[in-house]
Amino acid sequence: MYNASEPVRRPLRLRRSCLAVPGSSLRMLARAPSLAADQVFLDLEDSVSPDAKEESRDHVIQALREGDWSTKTRVVRVNDCTTRWTYRDVITVVEAAGEHLDCVMLPKVQDAGQVQFVDHLLTQIELEKGWERGRIGLELQVENAHGLVNAESILAASPRTETLILGPGDMAANLGMPTLTVGGLKPDYPGDHWHWVHFTILVHARKAGIQAIDGPYGKIPDLDGFRETAKRSRAIGFDGKWVLHPTQIDAANEIYSENQSDFDRALDILEVLSTTAEVERPGAVMFGNEMIDEASRKLAMITAEKGKREGLTHRIVPADVPIEERAAWRRANAP
Repeated sequence: MYNASEPVRRPLRLRRSCLAVPGSSLRMLARAPSLAADQVFLDLEDSVSPDAKEESRDHVIQALREGDWSTKTRVVRVNDCTTRWTYRDVITVVEAAGEHLDCVMLPKVQDAGQVQFVDHLLTQIELEKGWERGRIGLELQVENAHGLVNAESILAASPRTETLILGPGDMAANLGMPTLTVGGLKPDYPGDHWHWVHFTILVHARKAGIQAIDGPYGKIPDLDGFRETAKRSRAIGFDGKWVLHPTQIDAANEIYSENQSDFDRALDILEVLSTTAEVERPGAVMFGNEMIDEASRKLAMITAEKGKREGLTHRIVPADVPIEERAAWRRANAP
């Protein structure tokens, strides 16, 4: 077990939209590389029937090796460690297509031992193949009460871990939530019945220095419902969300992206604080009608760095426009 007080920094990948693709569907496997999702995970678990597991491994291997995945994050979801398929999922797929794979997703994680088991398998494959040790990451899906309460030790089990994911369908069943829609909201509940679960996952993910990913919304035609659930997890800091159908991708990419005005404002705040620090002792200063300080700098850095990863660029404002008036100038001169 590694030192969780000093989180290992994995590649920080865009995961605004994480598209689920059944490993049993040749049509969907062929289409997935052309879609606009940041991440695609090829599924060997719930979306594949037991009698199709072995054949689906071959389909997934072929898709990874032959698909033009461009900059997408490529992930395979294996079966959970309580099944008879996990070992062969990992060994067969990673040995044959590991050079074309970024992460392995482990569902229904309940304890640290399950994570260590898959970590050791990946290490053995990497050593045997002569690949860089630790190159293949892990994505961990929490889907029951055991996984939720054991999240801290689960995330301390492997330095490969890049994301912690909510599995709302199995979680709702395990907790006894009266619902028939995966990831849906409950209008008769006074608030958001997923709020505590979301926040618990977020806090554990951030403590470990990794990303938090929201699970799917099962009503495919209900794009408004998808957007509502996505906005709620985005509002507290989640990095992205699963999408079950291509029609959900654009909404996820939009909601989990930084908007241009916030990005510009973040860079303005950083500029003001940097300029102030050069001429006087750093501390609190006024920025328009708002006081900003070191805490403001930390918040602005998060927005600025995320916006840059998403390809945003700072909109230039004439030098004679006071910095606190830049936002108004940009609104008035928007293209």
